[in-house]
Amino acid sequence: MTFTIVMLVSIAIIIGVAAAFGTVISKGYDYKHTIDAHPEQDRDSSSQKN
Repeated sequence: MTFTIVMLVSIAIIIGVAAAFGTVISKGYDYKHTIDAHPEQDRDSSSQKN
């Protein structure tokens, strides 16, 4: 009886961790990643405008 309860709790924890892992990975792929412009590129583009 005790072994069955321990196994069920263990399986529930493993499924919970796997679900949390899948959720975090999915949100990471949905995130819009952006890259800031390099400061030297900003200076070059502003000097070309003048």
